[in-house]
Amino acid sequence: MPIISKVTALLKNSSLLLLMVIFTSCNPSSSTYYDIGQIKTPYGEMLFWLYKETPKHKKSFLSLANQHYWDTLTFNRVIKNFVIQGGCPDTPEGFKDSPYLIDPEFQPNIRHIYGAVGAGRDDNPSKLSAGCQLYIVHNRNGIPRLDDNYMIFGQLFKGFDVLDHIAGMPTDTLDQPLTSISMEVNNIKLTKKELIELGVPWVN
Repeated sequence: MPIISKVTALLKNSSLLLLMVIFTSCNPSSSTYYDIGQIKTPYGEMLFWLYKETPKHKKSFLSLANQHYWDTLTFNRVIKNFVIQGGCPDTPEGFKDSPYLIDPEFQPNIRHIYGAVGAGRDDNPSKLSAGCQLYIVHNRNGIPRLDDNYMIFGQLFKGFDVLDHIAGMPTDTLDQPLTSISMEVNNIKLTKKELIELGVPWVN
């Protein structure tokens, strides 16, 4: 092949490669990662979306998850057809030990539906959330009476079978599981493509 032809072919290939790089770098679905909540239990994994509409609670969750705050704690309150709850003990003393409290961020479009992830609190009049507590709604019809009273900051999209299993475990008269249920809580990052494959319809 003549030298000029070789140079022309090389330039064409280089231009094509450059265009591919530019397209890939400008394509958000291939380069953008989303923060996702992960809870590992002895019965499987649960994954949940974190709402950008509740930035204080999202930031709190990510901070504590990255510190592995919950990894020595358990689901200490389990009520079938209501919630499974974990973190600091569900007592006034337990909430007192929370690292901090969070101002409410109620949103009219974020409700207590099946698999909603919320922040526990005591009966303080300002409805401040305890950073140490989280719960997951186990009621297929939702729990409307909790809306705008307790904060929802996430939504389960994987691990409903795990939620159902834990909710059905035997408990004592204080709703504490007879078998300790450990929780390893993490922040993982997934792409838009991965989330769509997992059936997350609201990713954008």
